[in-house]
Amino acid sequence: MEINFENITDHTIPINDFSLNGRFIENLPLADLHQLKPLNNNSSKFLDDFITTKQLHKHAPFKKGFFNKADKIKITNDNHEEVRNWLLEHGISLTKEVFLSWDTTTTMITPWKLVIQYFDDFHYTASDDLTVFDESLDWALLFSRKNVIYYGAK
Repeated sequence: MEINFENITDHTIPINDFSLNGRFIENLPLADLHQLKPLNNNSSKFLDDFITTKQLHKHAPFKKGFFNKADKIKITNDNHEEVRNWLLEHGISLTKEVFLSWDTTTTMITPWKLVIQYFDDFHYTASDDLTVFDESLDWALLFSRKNVIYYGAK
Protein backbone atom coordinates (compact mmCIF):
# COMPACT_ATOMS: atom_id res chain seq x y z
CA MET A 1 0.00 0.00 0.00
CA GLU A 2 1.34 3.41 -0.98
CA ILE A 3 1.55 5.84 1.93
CA ASN A 4 -0.04 9.26 1.56
CA PHE A 5 -1.42 11.93 3.86
CA GLU A 6 -4.85 10.29 3.91
CA ASN A 7 -3.61 6.94 5.23
CA ILE A 8 -0.41 7.83 7.07
CA THR A 9 -2.05 7.35 10.47
CA ASP A 10 -2.49 3.69 9.57
CA HIS A 11 1.30 3.33 9.68
CA THR A 12 2.20 3.98 13.29
CA ILE A 13 4.26 2.07 15.83
CA PRO A 14 3.78 1.72 19.60
CA ILE A 15 5.40 4.48 21.65
CA ASN A 16 7.54 1.84 23.38
CA ASP A 17 9.13 1.02 19.98
CA PHE A 18 9.86 4.67 19.16
CA SER A 19 13.55 5.56 19.35
CA LEU A 20 12.90 8.75 21.36
CA ASN A 21 10.32 7.22 23.70
CA GLY A 22 12.27 8.08 26.87
CA ARG A 23 11.55 11.76 26.32
CA PHE A 24 7.83 11.14 26.50
CA ILE A 25 7.15 8.06 28.64
CA GLU A 26 8.90 9.63 31.62
CA ASN A 27 7.50 13.16 31.24
CA LEU A 28 3.98 13.17 29.77
CA PRO A 29 0.73 12.22 31.48
CA LEU A 30 -0.83 9.06 30.08
CA ALA A 31 -3.70 10.97 28.43
CA ASP A 32 -1.21 13.06 26.46
CA LEU A 33 1.10 10.13 25.76
CA HIS A 34 -1.78 8.32 24.04
CA GLN A 35 -2.13 11.21 21.58
CA LEU A 36 1.40 10.70 20.21
CA LYS A 37 1.52 8.69 16.99
CA PRO A 38 5.06 7.61 16.18
CA LEU A 39 5.39 6.57 12.56
CA ASN A 40 7.02 3.47 11.12
CA ASN A 41 10.00 3.58 8.75
CA ASN A 42 7.89 3.65 5.58
CA SER A 43 5.84 6.60 6.85
CA SER A 44 9.00 8.37 7.94
CA LYS A 45 10.45 7.91 4.46
CA PHE A 46 7.24 9.32 2.96
CA LEU A 47 7.56 12.47 5.11
CA ASP A 48 11.27 12.79 4.39
CA ASP A 49 10.62 12.46 0.64
CA PHE A 50 7.88 15.12 0.94
CA ILE A 51 10.22 17.57 2.69
CA THR A 52 13.04 16.81 0.25
CA THR A 53 10.88 17.08 -2.88
CA LYS A 54 9.54 20.46 -1.73
CA GLN A 55 13.14 21.49 -0.97
CA LEU A 56 11.92 22.96 2.33
CA HIS A 57 15.40 23.15 3.83
CA LYS A 58 17.36 23.86 0.63
CA HIS A 59 18.63 26.98 2.39
CA ALA A 60 18.77 27.45 6.15
CA PRO A 61 16.31 27.52 7.76
CA PHE A 62 13.93 27.38 4.77
CA LYS A 63 14.29 27.57 1.00
CA LYS A 64 14.53 31.20 -0.11
CA GLY A 65 11.14 32.46 -1.29
CA PHE A 66 9.26 29.41 0.01
CA PHE A 67 7.51 31.47 2.70
CA ASN A 68 6.38 35.10 2.65
CA LYS A 69 6.47 35.50 6.42
CA ALA A 70 9.38 34.60 8.66
CA ASP A 71 9.88 34.84 12.39
CA LYS A 72 12.18 33.35 14.99
CA ILE A 73 12.68 33.11 18.72
CA LYS A 74 15.70 32.15 20.80
CA ILE A 75 15.20 29.46 23.45
CA THR A 76 16.84 30.18 26.79
CA ASN A 77 16.69 28.46 30.15
CA ASP A 78 14.21 30.99 31.50
CA ASN A 79 11.89 31.89 28.59
CA HIS A 80 9.84 28.70 28.08
CA GLU A 81 6.53 30.48 28.75
CA GLU A 82 7.49 33.19 26.27
CA VAL A 83 8.26 30.48 23.70
CA ARG A 84 4.90 28.79 24.32
CA ASN A 85 3.11 32.12 23.86
CA TRP A 86 5.10 32.77 20.67
CA LEU A 87 4.09 29.35 19.30
CA LEU A 88 0.43 30.09 20.15
CA GLU A 89 0.54 33.44 18.31
CA HIS A 90 0.94 31.76 14.92
CA GLY A 91 -2.75 30.86 14.78
CA ILE A 92 -2.44 27.13 14.22
CA SER A 93 -5.47 25.28 15.58
CA LEU A 94 -4.62 23.62 18.88
CA THR A 95 -6.28 20.40 17.73
CA LYS A 96 -4.50 20.37 14.36
CA GLU A 97 -2.57 17.14 13.83
CA VAL A 98 0.97 18.11 12.83
CA PHE A 99 3.94 16.14 11.57
CA LEU A 100 7.24 16.10 13.42
CA SER A 101 10.41 15.02 11.68
CA TRP A 102 13.69 14.67 13.53
CA ASP A 103 15.42 12.77 10.72
CA THR A 104 14.70 10.34 7.89
CA THR A 105 13.54 7.54 10.21
CA THR A 106 12.23 9.38 13.28
CA THR A 107 8.82 11.00 12.78
CA MET A 108 5.54 11.43 14.62
CA ILE A 109 2.05 12.89 14.38
CA THR A 110 0.62 14.78 17.34
CA PRO A 111 -1.84 17.59 18.09
CA TRP A 112 -0.29 21.07 17.88
CA LYS A 113 -1.29 21.81 21.49
CA LEU A 114 1.09 19.08 22.70
CA VAL A 115 3.97 20.54 20.69
CA ILE A 116 3.37 23.85 22.45
CA GLN A 117 2.95 22.37 25.90
CA TYR A 118 5.92 19.99 25.72
CA PHE A 119 8.19 21.65 23.16
CA ASP A 120 11.20 21.10 25.42
CA ASP A 121 10.50 17.35 25.45
CA PHE A 122 10.02 17.18 21.69
CA HIS A 123 13.14 19.24 21.03
CA TYR A 124 16.48 18.85 22.80
CA THR A 125 18.44 21.94 21.89
CA ALA A 126 21.85 20.32 22.16
CA SER A 127 21.14 17.46 19.77
CA ASP A 128 18.04 18.01 17.63
CA ASP A 129 16.90 19.72 14.50
CA LEU A 130 13.14 19.18 14.41
CA THR A 131 10.83 20.14 11.55
CA VAL A 132 7.13 20.62 12.34
CA PHE A 133 4.57 21.11 9.56
CA ASP A 134 1.22 20.02 8.16
CA GLU A 135 0.38 18.52 4.79
CA SER A 136 -0.47 21.92 3.25
CA LEU A 137 3.06 23.18 3.92
CA ASP A 138 1.52 26.64 4.24
CA TRP A 139 3.68 26.96 7.36
CA ALA A 140 6.55 25.15 9.02
CA LEU A 141 8.79 25.41 12.04
CA LEU A 142 12.39 24.41 12.42
CA PHE A 143 13.50 23.84 15.98
CA SER A 144 17.25 24.26 15.58
CA ARG A 145 19.98 22.72 17.71
CA LYS A 146 21.29 26.30 17.93
CA ASN A 147 18.49 27.12 20.43
CA VAL A 148 16.41 29.00 17.86
CA ILE A 149 12.95 28.19 16.51
CA TYR A 150 12.30 29.44 12.99
CA TYR A 151 8.77 29.92 11.66
CA GLY A 152 7.80 30.38 8.05
CA ALA A 153 4.35 30.90 6.52
CA LYS A 154 2.90 31.59 3.08
